[in-house]
Amino acid sequence: MTNMHKLKVFSGRANRPLAQAIVEHLGDSLGRLHISDFPDGETKVAIEEDVRGRDIFVVQPTCPPVNQNLMELLVILDAFKRSSAQRVTAVMPYYGYARQDRKDQGRVPITAKLVADLVTKAGADRVLTLDLHAAQIQGFFDIPVDHLYAIPVLKNYIQTLGIASEDFVVLSPDEGNIKKSLMYQKKIGGGFAIVDKRRLSDTETRQANIIGASLRGKVAIIFDDLISTASTLVGAAQAACDAGARMVLACATHGVLVERAIERLRNAPIELVIITDSIPLPDEKRLPKIHVVSVAELLAYAIRSIHLNESVSRLFE
Repeated sequence: MTNMHKLKVFSGRANRPLAQAIVEHLGDSLGRLHISDFPDGETKVAIEEDVRGRDIFVVQPTCPPVNQNLMELLVILDAFKRSSAQRVTAVMPYYGYARQDRKDQGRVPITAKLVADLVTKAGADRVLTLDLHAAQIQGFFDIPVDHLYAIPVLKNYIQTLGIASEDFVVLSPDEGNIKKSLMYQKKIGGGFAIVDKRRLSDTETRQANIIGASLRGKVAIIFDDLISTASTLVGAAQAACDAGARMVLACATHGVLVERAIERLRNAPIELVIITDSIPLPDEKRLPKIHVVSVAELLAYAIRSIHLNESVSRLFE
């Protein structure tokens, strides 16, 4: 007999639809958690059911507005820590502040480490996350981290498009994504190429050359962990078209989509943009070419396995 009755999933306000989909896969309902704001904007949290001795999972990506969602997560974790929960797992489908993961110049913070410390101090006993911007961020935590990839979900959708694997060329949008793009290429097949990207500023890049397999007459499929301003993605897509690709597809786990991202994607030579629901996509950001696939079942499987102390290693691939 299992102890699934001790498992309970709660959600912050950052992505309640994803949390609802997760509990549906678990055959349960969301825990009762009241979240509101004081008149001055401070976050107020009240747990509306007994959680003593229970295995708690809190779903809260730290997506925009990043600071608000992060602070809300910290307050929720503190509430559970003070309510005698047996274990609290922070389910962070999107981990904000991940891009500042090292000191690449003088007098700058390492905010990825700072956030890890804050989440741990607030009361998390474990973290479940998806496609970190840099895998080494796992080492910033002094608690267990289960780092999943959205590869299975994205791969399954790509296979429904009916394009033969020999027609694909997986295109890494820059040198930093080579390892991750190779993981995708191993799963879906096809050739492999790399865009030689030169960063001009925090928001602007220039795509110089393409290295690797020929794109002429092929379907170029670009994989990235996130789409923020879409500058890198659109530049890579244009470079692929210039190299003779007959179609460009784009896949990313996290659709952050800030600043001019939607405008850039609307005008970009990209047939289809596939993202997951790790971050909610508001109506004003929806385009006909953007398709959202759900990671709810993947996260539900991981939550069930963690609760039952079963291996989740096969999900790390």
